[in-house]
Amino acid sequence: MSIPDKSTGVRQVEVDNDRAGQRVDNFLSARLKGLPRSAVYRMIRTGQVRINGKRCKPTSRLEAGDVVRIPPARTREDGLVIISDRVLEQVRAAIMFENADFMVIDKPSGMAVHSGSGLPWGLVDVVRRIYPDEYVELAHRLDRETSGCVVLARNGQALAHLNTLFRDDLIDKRYLCLLDGKMTEALTEVNAPLQKVQDQAESRVIISEEGKPALTRFRLLQAYADGSYAEAELYSGRTHQIRVHAQSIGLPLAGDEKYAGDASFARWKNRGLRRLFLHAHRLAFTAPSGEQMDFSANLPMELKGLLDALDPV
Repeated sequence: MSIPDKSTGVRQVEVDNDRAGQRVDNFLSARLKGLPRSAVYRMIRTGQVRINGKRCKPTSRLEAGDVVRIPPARTREDGLVIISDRVLEQVRAAIMFENADFMVIDKPSGMAVHSGSGLPWGLVDVVRRIYPDEYVELAHRLDRETSGCVVLARNGQALAHLNTLFRDDLIDKRYLCLLDGKMTEALTEVNAPLQKVQDQAESRVIISEEGKPALTRFRLLQAYADGSYAEAELYSGRTHQIRVHAQSIGLPLAGDEKYAGDASFARWKNRGLRRLFLHAHRLAFTAPSGEQMDFSANLPMELKGLLDALDPV
């Protein structure tokens, strides 16, 4: 139910059962289609958005019956956001699994999961275009540069279930990565808290005692003359976790322009790597139905081709 104030343009929207458990930033984005993500965050940060009359954070989760204050905003009409047929077909072909509760997609590298920061659309917008009359929400996120398994919920109950699993670290999350340098042990564990900071014009993640707990285990799969092909298993889900933890042990990810340093980035670019070598290859979890699910996405050909050109040791 939505009650508009005609004098101010403000809407008071009551949360229904299907949206229970959803983050308020995602709730707003679904109603203000075309509004940049940065503008959504600004509205929340400045107190223009309220839940039951109280200020909130982007990560605040909604309950059925909550009333959300939504201020007026100028947005693009949905039809003006152009998504090419090629992209629609690419995403259709990348759907690994779907049922009434959720779908799993093998996201291509270079495709953001949502719009914002100058991007008119993201993966979730493409899926909504493919299924125009259905409920579709992201259950979690991957960096734009990272490829691999992404889960999207298809109803509010499934979203709440998946959000709980991700929040409580009850999902088996594994990534394939190429580390710039040699792992000295078959298994390396990095247990270091992470914190987001604003570094001049961009945000970064650093290791800090003031940050949130984060644990990553790197398991060596194949040693090469100048790199280590590894599986990274996450026991938490922090932003840029694998990238920062890898850099912290002196083994940054190949192709990581943000954290690896100029020399490392240039060296792997000269070897033909045109993207971050990070692929979310496995997700295993308990579905809303209680069934145990296990999904695996093959390493993309451009990354496999790079490995084939390296010298194993």
